[in-house]
Amino acid sequence: MKFDVIIIGGGLSGLTASIALAEAGKEVALVSAGQNSLHFGSGSFDLLGFDEQGKAVSEPIAAIAQLSEKHPYKKVQDVEKLAQQAKQLLEKAKIATFGDTTSNHWRITPVGALMPTWLSVEGMVTVQEPNQMPWRKVALINIQNYLDLPTKFLAAGLRERGVEVDVKAFTLPELQALRQSPTEMRSTNIAKVIEQHNLIASVADEVNRLTSNDYDMVLLPAVLGIKSNAQADQLLQLIKTPANYVATLPPSVSGVRIATLLRKRFTELGGTFFTGDQVVEGVWEGETLKGVKTAKLDGTVLEANHFILATGSFMSRGLAADYTHVYEPALGVDVDDLGLDRTNWAKIEVTDPQPYMEMGVKTDANLHCERAGKTIANLYAVGSILSGHNTIKRLDAAGVDMLTALQVVHNIVK
Repeated sequence: MKFDVIIIGGGLSGLTASIALAEAGKEVALVSAGQNSLHFGSGSFDLLGFDEQGKAVSEPIAAIAQLSEKHPYKKVQDVEKLAQQAKQLLEKAKIATFGDTTSNHWRITPVGALMPTWLSVEGMVTVQEPNQMPWRKVALINIQNYLDLPTKFLAAGLRERGVEVDVKAFTLPELQALRQSPTEMRSTNIAKVIEQHNLIASVADEVNRLTSNDYDMVLLPAVLGIKSNAQADQLLQLIKTPANYVATLPPSVSGVRIATLLRKRFTELGGTFFTGDQVVEGVWEGETLKGVKTAKLDGTVLEANHFILATGSFMSRGLAADYTHVYEPALGVDVDDLGLDRTNWAKIEVTDPQPYMEMGVKTDANLHCERAGKTIANLYAVGSILSGHNTIKRLDAAGVDMLTALQVVHNIVK
């Protein structure tokens, strides 16, 4: 089987690249091992949250210009332009967001902390300034026995900022039936039950029963709408008090919906999915990658003119390590281990910047991979597999995923 481009990895970076290439008329295949990190998402997309001194970023484009030359953004030719294209790509996939590159807004985490972010899905609760809460009194309403919204932490975080918070809960017979075991009262299961039993009006009645005009805002767990945002929008319209959703602990319904809609967009554009499979070997001709073999295609070689490595970092097994070195397991491309021996890969204090977080594959200025010290002209790397940045400390994961993917698409198409 021969394609114009084969993308290895089905996370945000891989999906972004696949959609943009398909929109450009390329014949694209995507090999994805399974679920991706979007399932842990917050419903927001971070561009750059903290600079290299650990200071919160209010103007991300200006702060990106001051980053180290090792950061992946330095291989993106026009960050602002590609950020706009990324937002448009989401909109075409029917993922409505608000926010722009001129200034970060602040998302509220499930434990009540505030984090600077670039884009947020419509309906998610955010504030413009971390020290200026726009509400005097908030009703925080949970579903009884749903443990993945830690209301005590969330309420405490809001109260520390001067907001009066009343924590309340409701249930419905259909939701109570989920409580057969702790593992069943999860956000994705709740979303399916509400959709299958058409419970939006009933949920709205319960929320309206528990609230009144005394509240400036009602906050609800983001547990609606795996396939689209329609039900989540409908509920907000039925609630009499202004209401928004707050992110929950994983699994994230907002993240699952984003992944679902991006995959749907790719297939609608004619893309080919190889799901539940992974690349295990490259077929090389000198310094050119001619094809890849996967675990489940029984020796079949998938050929292409160009390849994009988007398998992520350690969590998604895009990178691996043994007792002596860090390596990239699919194609054996070169990895930047920062020149550190194993004893210095990590720091003892968990809150310290962890050196291994900045490890990743080596690429040139055009995001070409290297293998045995030589540049591979038809193999690119994008997203969190790239070296030179710490997604936890910088809050830049989504931006690096999408913008490096769009940059590589530009490099291929031109």
